[in-house]
Amino acid sequence: MNTKTALHRGLQQICVVAFLLGLSFYLVRLELPRRQYASGPEPLQQVQRGSSPAFDLSNATIPVNEIKAGGPPKDGIPAISNPRTVAANQAKFLKKDDRVIGLSLQGHSRAYPISIMTQHEIVNDRIGEIPVAVTYCPLCDSAVVFDRRTPLGEREFGVSGLLYNSNVLMYDRAESESLWSQLKCEGVSGPAVGKKLSALPMELTTWAAWQSAHPDTDVLSIETGHNRNYRSNPYAGYFRQSELMFPVHPVSDVLPKKERILGIWDESSALAVPISAFGKKSGEVEKVINGKKVVIAYDSETQTLRVASADQGLQWMNTFWFAWYAFRPTSEVLRN
Repeated sequence: MNTKTALHRGLQQICVVAFLLGLSFYLVRLELPRRQYASGPEPLQQVQRGSSPAFDLSNATIPVNEIKAGGPPKDGIPAISNPRTVAANQAKFLKKDDRVIGLSLQGHSRAYPISIMTQHEIVNDRIGEIPVAVTYCPLCDSAVVFDRRTPLGEREFGVSGLLYNSNVLMYDRAESESLWSQLKCEGVSGPAVGKKLSALPMELTTWAAWQSAHPDTDVLSIETGHNRNYRSNPYAGYFRQSELMFPVHPVSDVLPKKERILGIWDESSALAVPISAFGKKSGEVEKVINGKKVVIAYDSETQTLRVASADQGLQWMNTFWFAWYAFRPTSEVLRN
């Protein structure tokens, strides 16, 4: 074989390899939109490093074999600390029907857009003198605001990269790095085991509704210090289907898995209030939980539930039915 022929064949082989590599890349990109919601937004698609989590689970109060790696590693979903805010009239990135977690404490109101929370899950903030952790788990559509003054002292929280019952496990940034369950509302490993988190009053509503009720509100800024497209919802496909991404136990078919509910509880009882309990009509209902009165309001236009008033000792969150039931299977359910 002469040098010219060998060179020609070599070039052919290079072209074939380049074509196959290009085809593989194209197919991966073609498939990505279908599965993107499963593992988070593209910048968060990282492989869980190693086979063991970097947390001490020796005294865990949840089954260790049911703790799942969610995809991104520890801090692969970056919690926000010392967040920037903007005035309501500067929040041009929000549309009127965008969902927000609304928090009003010590005479100050703040909105945390779900579009930002989806890609960060935890915001360590301070409202007045109260240190708060605003938390959101996209897999459970669960929004809970915690007082960061825990029985172990004030804590800052990060995203562990681990899930239990399809729900985010937070970790505190103390030396021990205890794990805390968002929906269990308590520590599940390390020194935090059995230590309760206090949930603060909040709303999961639309930007227009929150701004109308709280015209002096400010808003979590999209200037988070991270390169993210906050108009893109990587979980849109997940929200459109009934199936879950991770195993959950126990399960109940009393309500559709992903029906949105308002969960209310005290130290010994719990109540699930589904949207379907209002029969597609706006209204209010009063319930008594262990002698404590709560008034729940439903807005059919925004399809949102909120606590209009509640006696001291009651706490609440918004979440999907499957997640609420997995953590509180003895909960009462408000029916139409």
